[in-house]
Amino acid sequence: MKRTTLGLVHTSATLVPVFAQLCKAKLPDVDTFNIVDDSLVRAIGAKGALTADIARRVGSYITSAEAGGADYVLVTCSSIGPAVEASAPFAGVPVLRVDQPMVDQAVRMGRKVGVIATLPTTLHPTADLVRRRALVAGREVELVSRLCEGAFEALMNGNGAEHDARVATALRELSSQVDVVVLAQASMARVVESLTEAERRCPILASPPLAIDYLASVFAIPSRTA
Repeated sequence: MKRTTLGLVHTSATLVPVFAQLCKAKLPDVDTFNIVDDSLVRAIGAKGALTADIARRVGSYITSAEAGGADYVLVTCSSIGPAVEASAPFAGVPVLRVDQPMVDQAVRMGRKVGVIATLPTTLHPTADLVRRRALVAGREVELVSRLCEGAFEALMNGNGAEHDARVATALRELSSQVDVVVLAQASMARVVESLTEAERRCPILASPPLAIDYLASVFAIPSRTA
């Protein structure tokens, strides 16, 4: 029997080992390969928005993943989420934006949803997705958005500790104000582990494990602990 192949499209090389570990634990019988282009997020930052030319590039990577043998494509960056949704209908295989399973879970868990990001170009698409998925679910939500100023720049300059400290501070504050927090960027997930139980005053959801759990259900793979 032919094994299922998952193609992962990233905008940061730092996410490759994160998803490799998750896939090994939760999708043991699925083959994977990665496509990485970190210039996409930089281009969005420089232009201030997800422009048509960047969206076309996202579509080309999805097409490349399909051409590379992917039976399913996961795009792991929320900043390009709208381009993923726009490209998906034209792909010959299913395509998933990484934050949709996380957002779907968040709108089920509480009415007051916090969204935290280190880039405004990621914050707005994620907040928009929360609103739209809440409508699909027939639920009313109140959004509380928080931008961690300077955290992304610190990460890009190689100062991961500064990034993590800024995100952790914002998470402590935001988690006391809402029913559930969603992390708009997969790169922020590692910060949650540094918080104590007392500092996590509400559930804090990260997209990588929830996306892989969702794919495990799609592929009908029994749940495993990472």
